[in-house]
Amino acid sequence: MFSAPLPVIDQFVEDLDAALRSQGGGRGLSRLQRAWLKFCLMGVLMTNTVCWKGFERAGLRGYRFSALSWMFRHSKIDWERLWQASITVVLVAHGITDGVLVVDDSDEQRAKQTKRIHRAYRLHDKKTGGSFNGQSLVFLVLVTSKVTLPVGWAFYAPDPAQSAWRREEARLKAQGVVRAQRPKRPAPNPAYPSKVELALKLIATFRQVHARVRVKAVVADALYGPRAFLDQASALCEGAQTISQLRHNQTVRFRGRERALSEYFKAYPGVTQRLRVRGGEEIAVSVSSARLHVCAHETKRFVIALTYPGQSEPRYLVASDLSWRTQDILQVATLRWLVEVFLADWKRYEGWGTLAKQPDEEGSSRSLILSLLLDHALLLHPEQTARLKQSAPACTVGRLREACRAEAIVTMVRDLLSAEDPVAAVAQWAEHVKALYALPPSSKHMSGRDLGRQEPTASLRYRALEAMASA
Repeated sequence: MFSAPLPVIDQFVEDLDAALRSQGGGRGLSRLQRAWLKFCLMGVLMTNTVCWKGFERAGLRGYRFSALSWMFRHSKIDWERLWQASITVVLVAHGITDGVLVVDDSDEQRAKQTKRIHRAYRLHDKKTGGSFNGQSLVFLVLVTSKVTLPVGWAFYAPDPAQSAWRREEARLKAQGVVRAQRPKRPAPNPAYPSKVELALKLIATFRQVHARVRVKAVVADALYGPRAFLDQASALCEGAQTISQLRHNQTVRFRGRERALSEYFKAYPGVTQRLRVRGGEEIAVSVSSARLHVCAHETKRFVIALTYPGQSEPRYLVASDLSWRTQDILQVATLRWLVEVFLADWKRYEGWGTLAKQPDEEGSSRSLILSLLLDHALLLHPEQTARLKQSAPACTVGRLREACRAEAIVTMVRDLLSAEDPVAAVAQWAEHVKALYALPPSSKHMSGRDLGRQEPTASLRYRALEAMASA
């Protein structure tokens, strides 16, 4: 519970307003919008959801749920400008001028039937091998020498026409229908961009809005290994190194001979090297590298076969800039794991992955922004800022959130004790809480219901004996 926004939330929203007003020709947040945003961020912090009823209870009806929902839907807040202003506030507060952009995607499971949840579709479940209904997002994360923060996001959904064509193509192939008699692939629908296109759009937006931040490299997993991503991402970041992965059967050419990557590196086995992982501990890895012509990319790339301890097969990293050293590429590539840590923390502690069922596109997008704004606000917590200034390890999101929740409760108790009549204030508060947390009836228990007789009928016993005898 909370009675007032914490200082970190209060200052963060005021800084957002100042950043919005400092933009050319832009307007800031009104007094009512600032109060609403502070209340919502406190609600996400205290309840770990994006749920108006939960916010109302946690905030002791400082806002009614209907008022919160109305502001969310109808308030004239420019949510995209608000999101970009939040990034600016964090960058300025920590003096960030450069970093590495990391791209990754994540799935979020939703209910089986979702008629109004934005871009929900059937997703492959990596854990069970089955599928589930959910949303898929592409994230852009900036990794710096101080903090790791989200700077871009987009919802992804496959093109229905393309999906239907792939199913039909697989069915006809299984029946042995020749290619000439199978339907042609439909043209891509611009309304359903691919994940690669979404990632490039996120990078372009970040570079346009935050041009002062120098991007040292762009890192992504194997899904973003096509030529288009490597070339365009590097061009968008003024020729920055772009690192991804290739498949083991990708064709490469060396000295006029074409072969698969796995075959090439079998002829050139790796050597053991010490690799410093994300600036921390060193581990022994097997590394083999070469500058090879990747046939699908129609150009030379820096290709590295990297085998971690305990792995039997290498992964094949690919880099666009041939002038980097092998060791430097490997160290930057290890930063990709940090986006996994961000996604895990965000899903577990920042509301959107726990309960955020706001319908339609604006509901999903705005609730996601609220959740990510809390992530940015926690980066500006005084304890976090003090540690970063001293180059000490930053606090974990989970422990920082627990500390903030405890601080909110302590603040509320302090306000009660500092009242003119503390006993009356506590009694009034207790009645208020009791009214908020009314106990609804449970359908699990049968108290007060008719259970039926649940016993045999004496007049029917002879029939039971006759039935048993005739059997």
